[in-house]
Amino acid sequence: MKNRPDVDFVIFDLGNVLIDIDYHHSMDLMKSVLPASLHDKVNNCYTADFHKAYEKGQISSAEFRQEFRNYFQTNWSDAEVDYYWNSLLGTIPAYRLELVRKLKAQYQVGILSNTNEIHIDAVYAQLQAQHGMDNFDPLFDWVFYSHEMGLAKPNQDIYQQLLLELGTTADRVLFFDDLKANVAGATSVGIQAIQVMGSHTLIDFFGDV
Repeated sequence: MKNRPDVDFVIFDLGNVLIDIDYHHSMDLMKSVLPASLHDKVNNCYTADFHKAYEKGQISSAEFRQEFRNYFQTNWSDAEVDYYWNSLLGTIPAYRLELVRKLKAQYQVGILSNTNEIHIDAVYAQLQAQHGMDNFDPLFDWVFYSHEMGLAKPNQDIYQQLLLELGTTADRVLFFDDLKANVAGATSVGIQAIQVMGSHTLIDFFGDV
């Protein structure tokens, strides 16, 4: 192993850490079917209040879909909403899951992700189709989703809740996330955190596990 961190837990974000995501593809797809007058709304939809509420589990999937329709002034069906909402999701590369499997022999491994029910259902469908797994439970010791916790990164409370549930101290955790703000949130409570800058980051860090 290139780096052998002195920790007990290695925790990963999902998007652009374990799963490829492409916001531009999703936004371009929505813009292709929406009038130009709504394109600014497309650009801002991922920071909209109803999305933030959904990823904290404060509204249901049915309520989110209706908010999505209202926001874009459409009559899209539930299936169409899910299609556009999930269009940012890419593949789950096998080498990343294999890295987790190898790390699990030396550390407790987990997920900490800002996400939501519609995305997770789609991720699990991909996981089954691509890797024959119904969910992440066989691979990870811990799975923390923002919509189930009622908390979201980068606020300190989600990291404090993570530590409480892990039953450990911040210095025993190493966390990988693609967003600078989320890395800063983790380090603010003492967690060792590394920003994932591209597909090479994890492999470059751990090397041949």
